[in-house]
Amino acid sequence: MGAPHPVFPRGAALWAFLLASLGSVAGQPLGAEPMCTAQPLARYSITFTGKWSQASFPKQYPLFRPPAQWSSLLGAAHSSDYSLWRKDQYVSNGLREFAERGEAWALMREMEAAGERLQSVHGVFSAPAVPSGTGQTSSELEAHSRHSLVSFVVRIVPSPDWFVGVDSLDLCDGGSWREQVAVDLHPYDAGTDSGFTFSSPNFATVPQDTVTEITASSPSHPANSFYYPRLKALPPIAKVTLVRLRQSPRAFVPPALDLGVGGNEIVDSLPDPETPLDCEVSLWSSWGLCAGACGRPGAKSRTRYVRVRPANHGAPCPPLEEEAPCDPDNCV
Repeated sequence: MGAPHPVFPRGAALWAFLLASLGSVAGQPLGAEPMCTAQPLARYSITFTGKWSQASFPKQYPLFRPPAQWSSLLGAAHSSDYSLWRKDQYVSNGLREFAERGEAWALMREMEAAGERLQSVHGVFSAPAVPSGTGQTSSELEAHSRHSLVSFVVRIVPSPDWFVGVDSLDLCDGGSWREQVAVDLHPYDAGTDSGFTFSSPNFATVPQDTVTEITASSPSHPANSFYYPRLKALPPIAKVTLVRLRQSPRAFVPPALDLGVGGNEIVDSLPDPETPLDCEVSLWSSWGLCAGACGRPGAKSRTRYVRVRPANHGAPCPPLEEEAPCDPDNCV
């Protein structure tokens, strides 16, 4: 009978390999993307451009009390174990206050607390409000190799609880920082207020709903301010552009922008798209009395009124009055 095989060294080697493999995975959050290996810090300018014009969004466009505008921008650079907001998930109390009333203090405290307790937020940044539907505001932010994700929100004013923003946009591409990123923005419903229109009164959603994207057909209600059944998709209501800043001894100088076709220009040169808005009329009223001479056919009529006037070559309004023959009730 031969000598036993020396299995211990081989088993030890296998055990060491497993430990090394587990150790390399333990440094990353479960299910996370590969870690960023770029230089530890990168600084970016962030420019928010509102594209909420009456030509692009003619239905119920707010002209006064208050006119169409944007709240201040509030965001954070963070790691994958933090979420400012996410589609199909519930918003926090702080984000609810921000989406409904534009009050930012509770949301800022939540972000700062996440940075202190979990070390998941590297820094909070903000930009001033835009006092009209179209316009720009900008700020700067710092991203870290362990906090390379950026999220922010901007409230649509006026609105029940609608906002735009980005969720966990990664500024790192493996071993390098992205030089420039541009994202078209569309409206979202925070799920905390049940209003359909920009000027709807406060009506809490009970129980609270999750964040949903507002589209040209959803919510599928004619009263919805973004309801455009002829469109396959809404035009972008805003845009955000992030540009990496180069650090010099004196100041940060942004790189030259590529303004060619398909480039991520900060200022759009194209005019706003004109969204067609069809005429909307009310239901018919009841038929009026049948009037006419005795022994002869009479006529009765009914009316309706214009609820939404057409715009941008939308379908014109149909007739607002209709007549029909009848037998006179009280002939003369």
